[in-house]
Amino acid sequence: QVQLVDAGGGLVQAGGSLSLSCAASGRAFSPNAMAWFRQAPGKEREFVATSTRSGGITYYSESVKGRFTISRDNAKNMAYLQMNSLKAEDTAVYYCAAGTTPSIYEPSYAYWGQGTQVTVSS
Repeated sequence: QVQLVDAGGGLVQAGGSLSLSCAASGRAFSPNAMAWFRQAPGKEREFVATSTRSGGITYYSESVKGRFTISRDNAKNMAYLQMNSLKAEDTAVYYCAAGTTPSIYEPSYAYWGQGTQVTVSS
């Protein structure tokens, strides 16, 4: 059974940093694409970042480009999201996702983590 467990959220002041992690487990599960999405209160879930297994292709939403970095540790089947220069508008539940093709669209990802809360105080 495939499982994604995301962690690392918390409360941070604006301008601060947080690092999220996502652990993928399951028999012979090594997804080509892993991504992060987020959902703020009262809003739809939105794309944040995605990366191929090799890290050769990464893509970010305009709202986080230059501040967030997605990375992979394939030996551990992990994905990370380093978030710097956080803003109040980054407050959301962050979800990791895994699939075969990197995409900004949710249906491209078959597996999802349970979400981790990030709160940025202004």
